[in-house]
Amino acid sequence: MTAPAVESLRTVPRITGLTTRLLTVPLRRSWGVEAPENHVIVTELSTDDGGAGHGFSWTPTIGPQAVKALLDCDIAPFITGLPANPEAVWDALWKRLHEAGGGGLTTIAMAGVDLALWDLQARRAGASVTGLIGQRQDSAEVYGSGVNLHYTLEELVAQVERWVAAGHRAVKIKVGKPDIREDAERLAAVREVLGPDRRLMIDANQRWDLPTTLRALDVLAGYGLEWLEEPIRADDLWAYRRLRKHSPVPIALGENLHTIYRFRDFIEAEAVDIIQPNIIRVGGITPFRRIVEMARTNSIKVMPHLLPELSGQLALTLAEPTMVEDVEEASFEQLGILAGPSPVRFSNSRVTTTDQPGLGFSFRDTL
Repeated sequence: MTAPAVESLRTVPRITGLTTRLLTVPLRRSWGVEAPENHVIVTELSTDDGGAGHGFSWTPTIGPQAVKALLDCDIAPFITGLPANPEAVWDALWKRLHEAGGGGLTTIAMAGVDLALWDLQARRAGASVTGLIGQRQDSAEVYGSGVNLHYTLEELVAQVERWVAAGHRAVKIKVGKPDIREDAERLAAVREVLGPDRRLMIDANQRWDLPTTLRALDVLAGYGLEWLEEPIRADDLWAYRRLRKHSPVPIALGENLHTIYRFRDFIEAEAVDIIQPNIIRVGGITPFRRIVEMARTNSIKVMPHLLPELSGQLALTLAEPTMVEDVEEASFEQLGILAGPSPVRFSNSRVTTTDQPGLGFSFRDTL
């Protein structure tokens, strides 16, 4: 090992502790009876040189207490004493936790550590995380998104009108009504508001099986769809492979794939056109970047899922332009859980970074 390499190892601080706290915040616009609130598990990691890194885990519905317990009882003791290197810690921690599951609650919990380590590393470099990784885009397009299947037709149209007034050139709505004719009626009304030039995406949230999806496409494809998102259970690679062969609309999925191996499976099976990794659900920035690189080498588009203040920062580091999803009135800033300014700025349907040190997230102590 060369002298510079040895010196580099010596200067990497070691983790001395990890603390967590759970914030539960009601949504300003309910996502329906199944998801009236979001949960954020705030993490703070300390190092032996007096440094601190700040991150978070997140789940809209299932398992916030389980995520916090994993962080407190299994992750914190294991990472204490390790060098504060995001990639090395991530690999060691995933190997350690794999017995409890390769993805899902385990990777959601791991994200809290990974984000804190990236925040720490960027602060030590005197940079934002976007700057540390390498900013490639000045801004990224934002599309309007809504958890709106429970909206009346009038409420849905009013929401789309707000998106148009805000300048969005692309929007996404939910589909999956019991009668496909109602989905068609809603799409027709939305398309009328959007006009022919704005892009329209639909998301069925795993509500259909393969035959239902094919029947739905026969009815809905004529509304000029940019993509159809997650119509079938995300586990069903067999069905997605067959769907993509016959679908006249690009197929998007990924919010419920939790590991690079599952993304690889879907890409190699030619079962997907657009992947949508959720940075928290895959385990943080470290695995997100690996998934992005795999997608890039296979000419697959990447559209990060939710969390626009985090996704927006990472979108600016991608080699190819992407779109950032902004669910109406659901950002951390709009939910009122930030103690300081947002790390990103939204204007004219674009997102830019405010170049705060690290990730730029500072959460309120209480709600």
